[in-house]
Amino acid sequence: MQKKYLIIGAGFSGSVLAHQLATQLDCQVDIWDERDHIGGNCHTSRDEKTGIMVHRYGPHIFNTDKKEIWDFVNRFVEFRPYVHRVKAMHKGNVYSLPVNLHTINQLFGKTYTPETAKALLDSLADKTIAEPQNFEEQALRFIGKELYEAFFYGYTKKQWGCEPSELPASILKRIPVRFNYDDNYHNNLYTGIPVEGYTALMEKLLQHPHISVSLQTKFDSSSNMAGYDHVFYTGPIDAYFNYQHGRLGYRTVQFETHYAEGDYQGLTQMNFCDEDIPYTRITEHKHFANWEEHKDTIYFKEFSKETGEHDIPYYPKRLEADKQILLKYRDEAHLKEGISFLGRLATYRYMDMHHVIGEALDFAQKFIISTASGQKPPVFANQEA
Repeated sequence: MQKKYLIIGAGFSGSVLAHQLATQLDCQVDIWDERDHIGGNCHTSRDEKTGIMVHRYGPHIFNTDKKEIWDFVNRFVEFRPYVHRVKAMHKGNVYSLPVNLHTINQLFGKTYTPETAKALLDSLADKTIAEPQNFEEQALRFIGKELYEAFFYGYTKKQWGCEPSELPASILKRIPVRFNYDDNYHNNLYTGIPVEGYTALMEKLLQHPHISVSLQTKFDSSSNMAGYDHVFYTGPIDAYFNYQHGRLGYRTVQFETHYAEGDYQGLTQMNFCDEDIPYTRITEHKHFANWEEHKDTIYFKEFSKETGEHDIPYYPKRLEADKQILLKYRDEAHLKEGISFLGRLATYRYMDMHHVIGEALDFAQKFIISTASGQKPPVFANQEA
């Protein structure tokens, strides 16, 4: 007998999962999404005025070190090579990011070699901080005051809405410093941009006679799920439980759209590191597609703020209080029958696109195996909170 499944959310998690289930099981898959488009925060569409493909919810550059994930997405649409180069504005000067040998020489007005630059940073590092307890101490311990204040302090304060000393050290897990002139923002082997955008990729994933998508369809825990053999939820986990244990902390992003003739800033992304500039970065979308030519340009200024009741959540804050609330929701979820949680919102983790896709592929396989063996499907895509 054909199974019937419901997936909440038509982003990468929901789209990949739907494709895997529909192509490997005898089932009907319904997808509900409260927005008027598929693709979640990876949604792309062409700007009517300029014809430029716009990343509607901020820049998304597909990069992975896993060939199987790269091969998977390339089955559906064409990706073209793209190197993401980011510059930073600090006190009226433009610097190279991630922090590299060029950045160090620019900031200090020197011509350091890799070895002398390493020695410099070693001398600037605050070695009195043995075990960093927060973001600020983590940065000071490894790169010193000068680089921290130039490129991390103001940007971080704007991004997270608090002093960096209030953030956990784990946010800055690795100090991105290179002692060469490599300014490629990503280290992964496979990097590219889909020629017709990410929404086209998800449209291809969902092109199956046993997949049905309903847009502008809001879901909550009181929604009628009768008739479905299993539900897969990719929305915010606290929203699923009606915030009964409180709201999880997120930062959100607001975009200010601008147009200009020609080329506005000469690259895709410029970060604004000084605290007195209210926006965090400017993204100029024409530079994502260097194979296209456009006379005019469109760019977004990004403003970070706390997520309100009607805002789209972007970055999980994962402060200690958030983690305690999350554990309560996970405990509640394990008491439910016939529902699973996956994706960055439902598991409350920061995840890049390739992480989301890889996890959805893995979770789909686990679900298919559990279905075949008659075992209970996994509740969460990730083991640990």
